[in-house]
Amino acid sequence: MTTSPRFVALALAVLAGLGGIPAAAAQAGYQARAPQEEVIYFILPDRFENGDRGNDRGGLRGSRLRTGYDPAHKGFFHGGDLRGVTARLDYIQGLGVTAIWLGPIFRNKPVQGAPGQETAGYHGYWITDFTDVDPHFGSKADLKALVDAAHARGMKVYLDIVTNHTADVIAYRECPQVDCPYRGLADYPYTRLGGVDGQPVNDGFAGDGPTGQAAANFARLTRPDYAYTPFVRSGEEKAKTPDWLNDPRWYHNRGDTNWTGESATYGDFAGLDDLFTENPDVLQGFIDIYGGWIDQFGIDGFRIDTAKHVNPEFWRAFVPAMQERARRRGIPDFFIFGEYYDLDPASLAAATRVTGLPAVLDFAFQSAALTTVAGLGGSQGLARLYSLDVLYDGGAATALTLPTFLGNHDMGRFAYQVRKTNPGASEEELFRRVLLGHALMMFARGTPVIYYGDEQGFSGDGGDQDAREDMFASQVASYNDNRLVGSLATTAQSSFRTDSALYLAITAMTAIRASEPALRSGDMTVRAFGDQPGLFAFSRRLPGGPETLVVLNSTTRVIKARLPVEPGSDHWRSIHGDCVTRSTAPGSYAVEVKPLEYLICAATAAGGPH
Repeated sequence: MTTSPRFVALALAVLAGLGGIPAAAAQAGYQARAPQEEVIYFILPDRFENGDRGNDRGGLRGSRLRTGYDPAHKGFFHGGDLRGVTARLDYIQGLGVTAIWLGPIFRNKPVQGAPGQETAGYHGYWITDFTDVDPHFGSKADLKALVDAAHARGMKVYLDIVTNHTADVIAYRECPQVDCPYRGLADYPYTRLGGVDGQPVNDGFAGDGPTGQAAANFARLTRPDYAYTPFVRSGEEKAKTPDWLNDPRWYHNRGDTNWTGESATYGDFAGLDDLFTENPDVLQGFIDIYGGWIDQFGIDGFRIDTAKHVNPEFWRAFVPAMQERARRRGIPDFFIFGEYYDLDPASLAAATRVTGLPAVLDFAFQSAALTTVAGLGGSQGLARLYSLDVLYDGGAATALTLPTFLGNHDMGRFAYQVRKTNPGASEEELFRRVLLGHALMMFARGTPVIYYGDEQGFSGDGGDQDAREDMFASQVASYNDNRLVGSLATTAQSSFRTDSALYLAITAMTAIRASEPALRSGDMTVRAFGDQPGLFAFSRRLPGGPETLVVLNSTTRVIKARLPVEPGSDHWRSIHGDCVTRSTAPGSYAVEVKPLEYLICAATAAGGPH
């Protein structure tokens, strides 16, 4: 027995009283689902399932430094592929998932890094060929088979795309073997060679601001050596596809970002080649590239990597071009959401107004949810988060669509963060806190994103490579010694159990969400919050309909309280937990919430006088 019986009992308690789990979404009409109707499952294909061992080395020969393959090292390819994802669609859909977000599947530079520090492009973010599938993951035929199989089940598929950078191919003469510090616009203008006192170059170039982005202006940018002298390393002169990407003129060439100010837009990320996205030709090139993936495969949306670090004018042209391309392909609601790393909800909201992105990943939710659920503080951060929904472009309707998440492949897993902040907690407390976090994500506004493996209790050892465990039997020692949450298993064995405690509990939550439209698309009103751990409560309500009340207790004690509700909310039914059937008085509802538990209570038609 690899799942602790007491955790299974807790999960079954979640399932109790549901009256069965609704059937999966019907095939017909799946494209018409609004973004907030989805439950997204985020997968790194290399770490999910190995469906074809013949492609483990990507068709390459030699050591891991040539093939990128070493299943015992956390920084190299492990063998997961697109056929593996297709083979596990039953498992994914059984969790209640309706959309799959695939980490980048495009051809990557197999290995890069300084001698002794090499790692592989298993994660997909070091792209050399934007027009083909990385052979480590399979082929275009494998992608088509996956998308077609998902669509046949009524499931959507989103691709993770990159426009900010390519793999590291360009080097600089001034520092070919070491990092190059960022050189800014004022000290190294495009119109002088190597600094303000240098010889004139690029005569007539008007800069890269919004007023200088005409194609004729960028045609004057004929020399790329205004800051550093870029060159392509020997043997990599034709490393990139399409071929125009091999010309250093299409890159900023200003050295490594320091993550502040202008360098966040114009600097290289850890040496990755930062694209000159202000150039209209670069913009059109990416419209052609990613439009082609829509045309060929009929995918349903894009998650955009490092969207914060691309000039806003690019997105204001790229997004409508992709939406139009999708409409021509018969996809009416092509969902685009960007990675805009900022913990302030006001900054995230401003980003939608400035960039024209339809939605951004809700990093502010992740931060506030962790603070509340891990018991680090109160729930005032969550209350502020939702109070600022009106600031998004489109207001609260846009906030409804924001992808919400608890952890990811960069910052680490939610279970790791909860365990780190509660070092003395029992395994049962950790399980309950992780479960409470998923309840908040599932039932508050937004489009929930499950990071693969979280449903099996994966906890990791930190961020980045330490949060990218294998779902198939792992050979990585630092993964296999981790304590999973709610399970006695380890990652040394296959992790596709459908009877594990967290899988059962999350499946129950997705079933509740599927059966209650207000919990997917209803307006949200915060009912209770505080500056110390305690109750956080909110109502969801469709226009003209009854409210559904969600109450979470982030403490280890029972809490009794009266909460404000709509005056007409008189009679109630229990969706999860023990809800009283009548309001105490018009506008007042009494709750009793067990430690680290939650209630979901749905108002019915108003009754008579008390």
